[in-house]
Amino acid sequence: MSWIALTSGAQLDEIVKKSAEKTQVIFKHSTRCSISSVAQQRLQKGKLPEDIDFYYLDLLSYRGISNQVEDTFKVHHESPQVLVIKDGKCVYDESHLAISMDEIVDQAKAA
Repeated sequence: MSWIALTSGAQLDEIVKKSAEKTQVIFKHSTRCSISSVAQQRLQKGKLPEDIDFYYLDLLSYRGISNQVEDTFKVHHESPQVLVIKDGKCVYDESHLAISMDEIVDQAKAA
């Protein structure tokens, strides 16, 4: 799986813009959390849809960006957490071991 590193607030603006044409996913990951590592491994084992961009946010290195994600998409912070962004809005979020590639793909396909 190829992740796009989310390292700047400017990328959030780009995610919002790109979400009008293509579903965007943000995975918020804590490198110190074993549950977060399990969630990441589960995502990496799933088949990566070509019609979705996947962003990886290292919460320890970029906590400020995580705060911007929370403000931009009006979603309470969790770790680990996945957000599905379509048409500039978070249409789905999930955390911890409930994170699943199948659910992400289902939400991306939903109208």
